[in-house]
Amino acid sequence: MSFEDAEIIKRRAEAFLRNAKTLLDEKEWDLAIFSLEQFCQLILKYKLLMKRGGYFRIHSLRRLLRLLGQDNPKLLELVEDEKNLHYIARLEEAYIVARYLPYTFEERDALGMYKFILEVFKPVVESI
Repeated sequence: MSFEDAEIIKRRAEAFLRNAKTLLDEKEWDLAIFSLEQFCQLILKYKLLMKRGGYFRIHSLRRLLRLLGQDNPKLLELVEDEKNLHYIARLEEAYIVARYLPYTFEERDALGMYKFILEVFKPVVESI
């Protein structure tokens, strides 16, 4: 992919994060969490494109983080620290749940994941 293609993925990721905030304000917890997961997935794929020139067609945040973590060990904090892993695993669940299962998330889930992304995930990923 070209640099321009990578930038489209980055802009799309940022749009999902903005969309998540709007959905949180509208109390659409399920869709907000799905948008948060999409932000995470796309921003990690963007980083892989920039660092390695490509990425595998995978959706697992844990696998994407471990791939990037091979070159940037700081990212491994997101899958090796139990508290962080809890949020990453919940976001992975959201990808499947929001698309295929009749399950609903609660306000506390959505707000907690949003806070995690802004305060932990995003700063770590932006630092690489």
